[in-house]
Amino acid sequence: MKFSSYRRNGRASYGVVADDGTVDIPDLFSAIGKSALAHDLLSFIEAGSAAVAALEDALAEAVRSGRMAVVPPAEISPLTPLPRPPKMICVGRNYAEHAREAGFEMSSIPIIFPKFSSVLVADGDAILLPKVSEQLDWEGELAVVMGPTPKGQIARADALTYVFGYTVFNDVTIRDYQFRTTQYTAGKNFRTSGPVGPWIVTADEIADPHALRIRTWLNGTVMQDANTAEMFFDVPTIIEHLSEFIDLEAGDIIAMGTPAGVGFKRKPPIFMRHGDVVTVEIESIGRLENRVVGEG
Repeated sequence: MKFSSYRRNGRASYGVVADDGTVDIPDLFSAIGKSALAHDLLSFIEAGSAAVAALEDALAEAVRSGRMAVVPPAEISPLTPLPRPPKMICVGRNYAEHAREAGFEMSSIPIIFPKFSSVLVADGDAILLPKVSEQLDWEGELAVVMGPTPKGQIARADALTYVFGYTVFNDVTIRDYQFRTTQYTAGKNFRTSGPVGPWIVTADEIADPHALRIRTWLNGTVMQDANTAEMFFDVPTIIEHLSEFIDLEAGDIIAMGTPAGVGFKRKPPIFMRHGDVVTVEIESIGRLENRVVGEG
């Protein structure tokens, strides 16, 4: 299934994405005379398998009774799939070709940095070109969404069983702020620097997260074209590593790093400008598109 969050009729809601629209989950349960187990997508993920089973039963009952209602796309305004995830954790230099183009060696230990939830924006939202810099760069990435997770370290062999699903992420970066210190945090956390979405595809629909084509376009020109098979540290390794020192939670988002093809190492460098459109697409997951707007 694909899950999205959105605003409709002046309220935030969430639903299951269908071919012709979205099945609003609170409305679905109301239509069959039941109460939904969760009020938003984060609480749905936190509720685990019980919520998924209840939803599957509700969908089947609505089909049988003819009470299935699909909301057309024109009636909703997209939100990020998880507007306030508990944590947003990013992996740096996780593709060898990207490390080489940036002039770095691969690290034997995953490079980890935070992305704050306040910078996340939805598919179709604007990316602000800040007044203080012209070095606005793109980084298309696979993002992992965690399901209910035990405290303490998670063994690599068990890690994928705790993944709820996958989404598309653009780790928009202000390069001069990223590299003016040894810590990436400032350059990675400008306003609107975290486009994510348009939805979360559940893990059961992705046979192998390490065999997905990932591409980024700038104004229709391909800038990145790679495969998640090229990741140096795979998803189970990253989950195991993070759980050594962080208690992972349902709804945590882990961005798995970007492949080669970013703008700042091109000759000459290419940075995003006002009016540019940047698109990231991952096979079997979806397409994320945002326009750049100069900060007023």
